[in-house]
Amino acid sequence: MADEVILLDFWLSMYGMRVKIALAEKGIEYDYKQEDLSNKSPLLLEANPILKKIPVLIHNGKPVCESLIIVQYIDEVWNDKSPLLPSDPYQRAHARFWADFVDKKVSVVSGKLWATKGEELEAGKKEFFETFKILEGELGDKPFFGGETFGFVDLSLVTFYSWFHAYEVFGNINIEAECPKIIAWAKRCLQKETVAKSLADQKKVYEAVVQLRKIRGYE
Repeated sequence: MADEVILLDFWLSMYGMRVKIALAEKGIEYDYKQEDLSNKSPLLLEANPILKKIPVLIHNGKPVCESLIIVQYIDEVWNDKSPLLPSDPYQRAHARFWADFVDKKVSVVSGKLWATKGEELEAGKKEFFETFKILEGELGDKPFFGGETFGFVDLSLVTFYSWFHAYEVFGNINIEAECPKIIAWAKRCLQKETVAKSLADQKKVYEAVVQLRKIRGYE
């Protein structure tokens, strides 16, 4: 019997994009259900009653929540192709550390670029570049964070690239001028069809963020 795979998501979410990349890497067919986050579906509330957030993967009726946990689940269940995490326990722990760094740091500092102003925005810009300089240091001269092949850390970070245009406009910054290695790495990731087709268009993200800023009174 074929697996039933459903993804509850919202197109603008960089966390949902992670799951889409992982499913694409594994060649998994799935039913994509776009959520209205202002009017969450009964299915989402039933599948993730604690956090009530997207993304949620429902595999044969069983829900898995939180993007990095979902990606690891996908990697373990469909382990016959395109491994996302290394097989070596130490390297796997290392990858998990950096993916966690992305969740704890990049998520926070990126939000400050479009959702703050004045002194808070200026402090946010400084933090943003400090964070990405750390990531450039970890990347070093490697093509991808894990070495020669696209993997877990790349997947966790590259989805933020779809928001870079919005960050640059609202933060009045030039990411490539400050962090050229990150931009070169992101473009390398985008050469993979699984990544390119899973990321939201930068201009569409920007237009959506314009509306978000108006709703939240940042304009």
